Amino acid sequence: MYAAVIVSIFFISLLYTHLRGKERLKLSRQFFDHSTFLGPVNMFMTGFSRLPNTPFFDVQQFPELKPLQDHWETIRDEAVQLQNKIKAADSNNDAGFNTFFKRGWKRFYLKWYQDSHPSARELCPRTVALLEQIPSVKAAMFAELPSGSYLGKHRDPYAGSIRYHLGLTTPNSDDCFIEVDQQRYSWRDGQATLFDETYVHWAKNKSEQTRIILFCDIERPMKWGWAQHFNQWFGRKVMAAASSPNNEDDRTGLINRMFKYLYAIHAKGREIKAKNYRKYYVYKWLLFCSIITALLLPAFL
Repeated sequence: MYAAVIVSIFFISLLYTHLRGKERLKLSRQFFDHSTFLGPVNMFMTGFSRLPNTPFFDVQQFPELKPLQDHWETIRDEAVQLQNKIKAADSNNDAGFNTFFKRGWKRFYLKWYQDSHPSARELCPRTVALLEQIPSVKAAMFAELPSGSYLGKHRDPYAGSIRYHLGLTTPNSDDCFIEVDQQRYSWRDGQATLFDETYVHWAKNKSEQTRIILFCDIERPMKWGWAQHFNQWFGRKVMAAASSPNNEDDRTGLINRMFKYLYAIHAKGREIKAKNYRKYYVYKWLLFCSIITALLLPAFL
């Protein structure tokens, strides 16, 4: 009985995630995507959310974020001074954004679901001070998208937050854009947007100029206090485990401490795939079935 409940929840969350929005990933990819495994949590977050189920939101509905726009030039100046430190991860310790680095995307963390990074407090204190005055900002970073860079279609895994982008130094051109569930937005200096990153989205910089933005996760407002408390608890206990460092002074969360081992398995899988495509998918499905069996076996004992 318990096994049937677990399997049912998994497939319901798979369909919920896959069918959400106009744009969809291939079903075979969605099946293994991290957004599927957080599907039950995301159904809760969006079901009890005070926000509409739309790709974009009105920034003016979040007045607590206005100081960021008011001081965008201050934030920009600190970001520009950091350009040699806005970079890809030094090692395999950033599971959430690892695939982005291959296409030129770079980041400098300011905070991640806990206190601000020590490196950020030292190198960009004015930006950190602004962020620390806004409790709903759960994570923040400077994110760079160089000329010619492209981020493929994907869903972010966690619906307990929504994504805030503030243009700092941008091409100010429609050639540099993000598209969320088939709705396109082009960054402009000093302008902000809010969107739901659990919809399929992708980004491209076709211009000749690098784009730098302030990138934040904003706590999703919930209908009731108990739901808001659960959202906050999940952020502290689960999302904080994905913390990635800028340097050796910053904390590395448990997920990213484990990621180097998981990445070694992934690299071996890519090696097998390059040699024998069919063999790779046989191994992939056997591994997936083994994991599911391990999870369900206690219910039959």
